[in-house]
Amino acid sequence: MASIFGHVAASTALGLSFFSKKTGALTLLLAGLCAFAPDADVLAFQFGIPYGSQWGHRGWTHSLSFALCFGTLVAWLFFRQEKDWWRMALWFVLATASHPLLDMLTTGGLGCALWWPFSSERLFFPFRPIRVSPLEISEFIGRYGIRVLLSEFVWIGLPGLALVGISRLFRSRAVP
Repeated sequence: MASIFGHVAASTALGLSFFSKKTGALTLLLAGLCAFAPDADVLAFQFGIPYGSQWGHRGWTHSLSFALCFGTLVAWLFFRQEKDWWRMALWFVLATASHPLLDMLTTGGLGCALWWPFSSERLFFPFRPIRVSPLEISEFIGRYGIRVLLSEFVWIGLPGLALVGISRLFRSRAVP
């Protein structure tokens, strides 16, 4: 999996690029929560559910159907009184969906059940440049953790910054 830093960076870049009028402390926090929420499935280990199960790590919570339901639910819970709450839903769905897509670019794990419940097959992209993040913080500190962060900076951070920069450039040119 990508680290929490990579997932939150992706959700932030999405918000600043495509939902700039809606970005604020609360929306960035909620988008970050959406981006990291699929990894709540690691709790399955505590209940004896194996990694490879559809209910295990990178199973059902790493699917597009989960992203659609979770992102929409978060938007509805916090913004249903607004007439354009669906815009927040779109951002939160994209933030949640970014999680398995980033994980599918990592060098470790069993892949993601992206198409669950229609298929439990675990998938990766053919190109996997992001170093997989360790599950425990103690393993994250040190040389390997720095390599993970550098990998994420190159493959998530820089493209995210470019996306934000390009979107701002287009917005500034669109304003007369």
